[in-house]
Amino acid sequence: MSSSIHTVYLAGGCYWGMEELFRQIPGVISTEVGFSGGHVVNVSYREVTTGTTGHAETLRVDFDTAQVTLAHLLFEFFRIHNPTTPNQQGNDRGSQYRSAIFYLDAEQRKTAEAVIAAVNASGEWGAPVVTQLTSFNGFYPAEEKHQKYLVKVPDGYTCHFRRQADLGESTFVA
Repeated sequence: MSSSIHTVYLAGGCYWGMEELFRQIPGVISTEVGFSGGHVVNVSYREVTTGTTGHAETLRVDFDTAQVTLAHLLFEFFRIHNPTTPNQQGNDRGSQYRSAIFYLDAEQRKTAEAVIAAVNASGEWGAPVVTQLTSFNGFYPAEEKHQKYLVKVPDGYTCHFRRQADLGESTFVA
């Protein structure tokens, strides 16, 4: 990959809805749904649904830093899911639906901490962000039928949508 292509791993509930919204952001090169944050290797969707693997439904986002910043992607992440509900998005409940950022390095962690502080300071959510910041420990792609699911099934279930919220991005300085 080019030196301007970076990757971030985000968990914010059902990965189908997140993937579809992130695919539409200019500068996002590719996306893949899968699982991160758990203790079971080569985990499957069926295993993750039990809530016993420690994994969260996760979206891998490859993006071009010449077109979009990590901070902008994180603000979008906080617009498309509710980061104040532990282990729940919409009707989906369980630790596999938690909000998490799996950072790859100290710089990603620093950016995520700054964006979370800005989102909290904005007051837009009315409650504190509970998104976990966790060191990346691996990613296991979901089965092919889950990849680009809402492209394949346009009327498929999603609890994600982009909110028109001022989360402090306009005054954000990394």
